Amino acid sequence: MGLIGEVLMLPFAPVRGSLWAVNQVLAEAERLYYDPATVRAELAQLEQQLESGEISEEEFDRQEDELLDRLETGPHSGAGPDNGTTR
Repeated sequence: MGLIGEVLMLPFAPVRGSLWAVNQVLAEAERLYYDPATVRAELAQLEQQLESGEISEEEFDRQEDELLDRLETGPHSGAGPDNGTTR
């Protein structure tokens, strides 16, 4: 964007800054949601809940399926371009 465009967009700088911050928070939340280590920890906690009788076998199966789907559909599982992370 040229100098004139920057000057004209100056009143919107707080909105643009807020949108940037929201996008950063969303990106971090998505990264944590699909992080394999986080999902594995949740699977371990789920198994402990089943063993202690806190949840039923059916509830365990349902939640386990959701967690495994997160592992399969997460950004880490795709064959897309490498984003600088190593596996």
